[in-house]
Amino acid sequence: MIRRLLLVFALGAIVALPFLLRPKRAAARRTDDTLVVITPHNEAIRFEFGRGFAEWYRGRTGRTVAIDWRVLGGTSDIARFLESEYVAAFENFWLGKRGRPWSAEIQAGFQNGRLPADAPAIVREARAAFLASTVSCGIDVFFGGGTYDFAKQAQAGRLVDSGLLRRHPEWFTDAVIPREHGGEEYWEPNGLWIGAVLSSYGILFNRESLKRLGFEREPAQWTDLADPRLVGEIGLADPTKSGSVAKAFENIVQQQMQRRWQALRLAQPATKTADLEGQAVREGWLEGMKLVQSIGANARYFSDSSQKPPIDVAAGNCAVGLCIDFYGRQQQEAVRRRDQSERLGYVSPAGGSVASVDPIALLRGAKNRAVAEAFIEYNLSLEGQALWNLKIGTPGGPQRYVLRRMPVRRDFYSRTEWVPWRSDPEDAPYAQADPLIYHEAWTGAIFREMSFAIRVMCADTHTELARAWRAVMAAPEPARSKGLAVLQDLSAVDYARTTGAIHAALTSKNKVDEVTLARELGDIFRRNYARAEAIATR
Repeated sequence: MIRRLLLVFALGAIVALPFLLRPKRAAARRTDDTLVVITPHNEAIRFEFGRGFAEWYRGRTGRTVAIDWRVLGGTSDIARFLESEYVAAFENFWLGKRGRPWSAEIQAGFQNGRLPADAPAIVREARAAFLASTVSCGIDVFFGGGTYDFAKQAQAGRLVDSGLLRRHPEWFTDAVIPREHGGEEYWEPNGLWIGAVLSSYGILFNRESLKRLGFEREPAQWTDLADPRLVGEIGLADPTKSGSVAKAFENIVQQQMQRRWQALRLAQPATKTADLEGQAVREGWLEGMKLVQSIGANARYFSDSSQKPPIDVAAGNCAVGLCIDFYGRQQQEAVRRRDQSERLGYVSPAGGSVASVDPIALLRGAKNRAVAEAFIEYNLSLEGQALWNLKIGTPGGPQRYVLRRMPVRRDFYSRTEWVPWRSDPEDAPYAQADPLIYHEAWTGAIFREMSFAIRVMCADTHTELARAWRAVMAAPEPARSKGLAVLQDLSAVDYARTTGAIHAALTSKNKVDEVTLARELGDIFRRNYARAEAIATR
C-alpha cells in the first residue's frame, strides 16, 4: 500500500511540476479599445508593434488599447480566409438586407475587380452594392505580406482607404515614401494599401559548412549558388508554396534580363529599343531559368515552408539557403544571441534583388476603424519605423527583439543620430550603386506561370535532376558540355511557351488542364535528365 501511495504521489508531482514552475503571467486587464489585426508576421514583430503602438496610442489619446492578433499562417492562408469570410458576409447581406437571389455567378462577380461591361445587370448591381457596403470579415487591419497579395485584395474590393494620404501628404513624396522605387510600387495611389517596411532577397550561409566544403570566399551573387560543390547543400522552398521564394527566383531571372538588355544596347546602339528589349527578355529568361535550374540541382530539398531553409542553415544541415532578408537576418541574430557565434552570414546580391514592400491596409467593414487608422499611422510614423531597425534598449528602439528589417521611410536613413543605434547601419536600400530595376511587364503577368515552371523543372523532377547534375559535373570534356546542353534544354518552358500554353493551362476553368500540363512537362524534363546522365556516364 505504501509503495502504491508513493507511486501515486510521484506521478502527481510529475504532472504538477510544470504548472508549479510555469512563469507567472500578468493578469489580463481590460482596455479601453481593441484592434483586430490579421498578419503573417512573427511573434517578435507582433510583440514589439503591439507594445509600441499601445504606448504611442495612450500618449496621443489617453486611452489604452489591446491588439487581438489573428495568425493563420502565410499570406496565401490569409487570402483564402478573407475571401471565405467576405463571401459569407456579403451573401448574408445580399439575401437578408437586399432580399436578392444568390448564385455562383454573383459570388464570382461581386469580388471581380475587372468585371466586363457586358456582365449581367444583377452581377454589376452586386458588385456596386459590395463596394458601397460596410460588410465586414471581423478583422480591422491586414498587416504584412507582399504587394501581389494586397493588390489582389484591393482588386476584389476588400481594402478601403485609411485616409493617411490625406492626413499626411508630406509623407508621400520622393523624400519620404516614394510612389515607386526600382520599378516597385511603394503605395497604392488611392490609399488602399501602403508599404510599411522593405523586403529584399538573398543568401544565408553557414561559414563552418562552407569551410568544410572547401570554399575560400563567401557567396556574393546568385551565380555562386550554381557551384557544383554545393550539391545537396542548398535549402530551397517550393515557389508555388512560398511567395517570397518565388519573388527571389523572379529577381534572379530579371537580373539576367537586365544584364542582357544592357549588353544588347551597348552592342547594337542603332537597333530599336523595343526590339532589343524583346530580345533581352526572351534570352534573359532562358539564362535566368538555367541558373535557377542549376541552383535547384544543388538543392537538398524543396520545402513547403520558406522558414525551413534558414533553420537548417543555422543547424548546419545545409550550407546555404535562399530566403527573404528578415528570415536570414533574424536567424543570424538568434545564433549570435544564443551562443555568441558568427558562423552565419547573410548577403543580398548587389544588383540582384529589388527592395519591395510589405504593406499594411484597412479592411472593409472594420469595426474598430478609428483605432485601425491610428495603427496604420503609427506604422508609418518615424516612431513606428524605428522599431524595424534599431537595437534593443536604444531610445525609441525595441524592448525584447531586434527585428533587423529595413524601414520604408527614406528619411529614416538620413537621421545621423540613429546610425550608432541601428542594427544594420551599413544597409542603404535607397543608395545602391547598380540596383536591379524591376520591370513588371517582363515577368509580372506570368509570376504564377514562372513559379509553376520552376516547380516542374526542379522540384517535381528533383531526384532525376540532381542525379544528372552530379553525373554531368563529374564527367570529362566533351561529355560534360554535351550532357549540360541536354540537361539545360529549356525549350519546354521558354518565354513564348510560358506566356502561351502554360498561361492558358493555369488560367483555364478546367483545373485538369494544369495537372495534365504538369505531367507532360515533368515527362519532358525527366527524359532530358536521363539523356544527359547517359551522355555523361558513357
